[in-house]
Amino acid sequence: MSGRVLVKICGITSPEDARMAAAAGADAIGVNLWPGSKRYVTDGRAKEILAAVPKGVMKVGVFVNLPPLEVRAKRIDLGLDRAQLHGDERAEDFARLDPSPLIRVVRVSDEASFTEADGWKTPILMYDAHVAGYGGAGVTAPWALIAKHARRPFWLAGGLTPENVRAAITATSPDGVDVASGVERAPGVKDELKVRLFVAAAKAGKL
Repeated sequence: MSGRVLVKICGITSPEDARMAAAAGADAIGVNLWPGSKRYVTDGRAKEILAAVPKGVMKVGVFVNLPPLEVRAKRIDLGLDRAQLHGDERAEDFARLDPSPLIRVVRVSDEASFTEADGWKTPILMYDAHVAGYGGAGVTAPWALIAKHARRPFWLAGGLTPENVRAAITATSPDGVDVASGVERAPGVKDELKVRLFVAAAKAGKL
């Protein structure tokens, strides 16, 4: 892979962490709007966080099994650049919406997992580990399967850390990488050193 890898820091729960991640070089900031997440923030809190995101940094909201029109309404209300669909949403339910602001997450456990993406017209897919609770568990995705079957362009998530992100990029050649638990002191609380190390390693490219 050649070119620059986009870096998304997800599960941000405070304006301070949003500013810190952007200052460290993150290209995208994610807020989790699913109440079942350890990193869940209310719409009001999300607005505070997103207001701290500098211009030019992508603002992403994570949704799980929310009806399509509600996803669209929240994306517009919060001023999100992208809506990341991380649940069991069906492509046919979103067929009437503009796909361009959507990121579809594909949770990978085996080769059959990749057929799930066939009906989605989203410009970006994100491949993640298949875990209970819809992500954020620090479980590494199956890189070899993703490298073989991924539909491009795609972002890689699942158990990424400052220590393994360069190896993950070498193994899969993603267009972007997404991290939450791998740069935290506690769920939703980011560690500045880990964030800076992760961004630097990701942007260094292949091993």
